[in-house]
Amino acid sequence: MLLVAGAGLVLNLYWLRTLTGVFLIASIAQSINIIAGSTGYPAFGQVVFFGLGAYAAAIATTTIGAPFLAGPVLAVAVCALSTLVCGIPLLRLKGHYFAIATLGLNEATKAVVNNWSALTGGGSGLSLPLPAGSVGNNAQVFYYAFFALMLVSTGAVWLLGRTRFGYACRAIRADEDGAASAGVNTTFYKTGAWLLSAVPAGLAGSLYAYWSSYIDPATVFDMDISVKGFVIFLLGGPGNVFGPIIAAFALELASTFVWGHLLTFHLGMMGIIIMLTVLYLPRGFSEFLRGRGVTVPLRGKS
Repeated sequence: MLLVAGAGLVLNLYWLRTLTGVFLIASIAQSINIIAGSTGYPAFGQVVFFGLGAYAAAIATTTIGAPFLAGPVLAVAVCALSTLVCGIPLLRLKGHYFAIATLGLNEATKAVVNNWSALTGGGSGLSLPLPAGSVGNNAQVFYYAFFALMLVSTGAVWLLGRTRFGYACRAIRADEDGAASAGVNTTFYKTGAWLLSAVPAGLAGSLYAYWSSYIDPATVFDMDISVKGFVIFLLGGPGNVFGPIIAAFALELASTFVWGHLLTFHLGMMGIIIMLTVLYLPRGFSEFLRGRGVTVPLRGKS
């Protein structure tokens, strides 16, 4: 991590942007890890919080002229409120029913944003003012902002392995009915885990809005973000602390290589890479490394 942190001072613009994208998708994967890895609830529509965070920051900036830091704060508030409103009814569902419900939540939110043109700009999206400073300095600022977010989201996964809250979540993952009969308030812990998972996704969305300087519903509510985040979460290993980071670097750098050398067959090659990974690394990159003698602890306490 120290090497990655120091690299931001010497890398060119291309690699700064590439690695910033890695940090972004790793943060999304860790947000999925918080809810799916701890409680076993597969939140396929986690991109809804990414989109809400992006629009919260964009509206705060373009409508009321709020400063930079106000956007992420508002993004967290909006995402937290949305989980409290939607969590209790949706988390009554289990397994693939919950997964489908989160997909529906994303599409419904996307439709609302698309049609509330007076506030969100509708399908035309919103343009944010370009950040002050040179291109190089701004690239470094966002590099370290997303790097910090990745570390914070990873720290949240680590803490879940060492707190009473995390133990309750894993009890739900192992046997929800058994946990409830033992006195665990499953609705409270499931909603709390989903709220915690919404925070890094919303922060990622708010930083993305500033980074790209333009957002629209099709971009920030794109299900490809959720799919890629979920694939990285699975490749890293459910419940693993550092697994999603390893998987994000491996998959995103492989994607960058394929884009550069096999442009016309990019999606096909990425599909092959994912299938081979699932076949030969079924328990994720981190378990593969542990099996090869890596002594760094890659999982939280169980």
